[in-house]
Amino acid sequence: MKWFHTADWHLGKLVQGVYMTEDQRYVLEQLIADIERERPDAVIIAGDLYDRAIPPIDAVELLDEVLQHIVIKLETPVLAVSGNHDSPDRIDFGTAMMASRGLHIAGRMKREQKPVILRDEHGEVHFHLVPYADPAYVRYALEDESIRTHDDAMKALTDRLRAQLDPAARHVFVGHAFVTATGEAEPNTSDSERPLAIGGAEHVRASYFAPFHYTALGHLHQAHNVSDDKIRYAGSPLKYSVSEEHHAKGYYVVEMDGKGAVAVEKRLFQPLRDLRRVSGTMEEIEQHAMSEDYVFVTLLNENPVLFPMEKVRAIYPNALHVERRPEAVLLAEAEAFAEGAIEAAGRREADPVALFASFYQEVKGSPLSESKRQRFADVFGRLLHEEGGGA
Repeated sequence: MKWFHTADWHLGKLVQGVYMTEDQRYVLEQLIADIERERPDAVIIAGDLYDRAIPPIDAVELLDEVLQHIVIKLETPVLAVSGNHDSPDRIDFGTAMMASRGLHIAGRMKREQKPVILRDEHGEVHFHLVPYADPAYVRYALEDESIRTHDDAMKALTDRLRAQLDPAARHVFVGHAFVTATGEAEPNTSDSERPLAIGGAEHVRASYFAPFHYTALGHLHQAHNVSDDKIRYAGSPLKYSVSEEHHAKGYYVVEMDGKGAVAVEKRLFQPLRDLRRVSGTMEEIEQHAMSEDYVFVTLLNENPVLFPMEKVRAIYPNALHVERRPEAVLLAEAEAFAEGAIEAAGRREADPVALFASFYQEVKGSPLSESKRQRFADVFGRLLHEEGGGA
């Protein structure tokens, strides 16, 4: 059986006051074209269909068009769950009626979870759709006062599912949560993800999904697997913040054999416009080629620039943000970084110049030149000498 695993569409998303609907339509048309060409057995949307509980009309119309094309025209089942950005009641409306046509959406978490059953030449595959639910709601629905955290809630839900799993079938879990290998905070987060809870109470252990042959997750916007190749986040279809600048956006093609083993392939979307950082002096930026990309611009001019956004938008019409960060500020940060690197060098083996080169690339969006590499090495050497008392 083959399915496409997508997540976190966030239809109706605003980035710096700009609606992303046109860009979302552009990549979803690519998804539809791939479905039409490859004819998967199902398409999964692992939560956050919309960006907010009451989405704009354009977003509702876009989702309606896309689902109608996939489910009605292409006759491909869609299996979706609500995420923490969605309104469970709105997502849940009419789901019983639509299921007969192949649209299966779990909006509200229910005490009794019945799987969606699809069949191939090897038998049944059970898809367990578990929407996002606050621990308090799970505690109420399951009548279990011991549930206090997201980890407690997911353990209770997966324990109930495990007890009901048909050993003759293959099983896929579809959910929306912050899953980590240890149940503690880990990387792979971005600025556009709304926290599920304060502190570490939002994290869920990956071990709870061991009984399932594949776990299709949503919530984190960077595609990756968690502790196991069969527990995966598909990531969002577009970059929704500059912290996602280096993400490769797309979806997973998952193929499952008769024994439940899965082969996963990443497919990339081609965005209508990229979202990235640009840095340089105003004079340098004015020499750049025209670009429609969404850009966050850092000006390195030592002196203030008059009407910076107007000048930037003459080259980058879709510029989202402009800030000034003079070269002197970067050099001061380099010195502070060097001091931190001295301390870090005492704890681990690392090349401080290479560390700063990575830092510089992240801040400026361009590689560290040889002359600046040497300047940092000189600063670091001087500070290291002073730290050692001149020895």
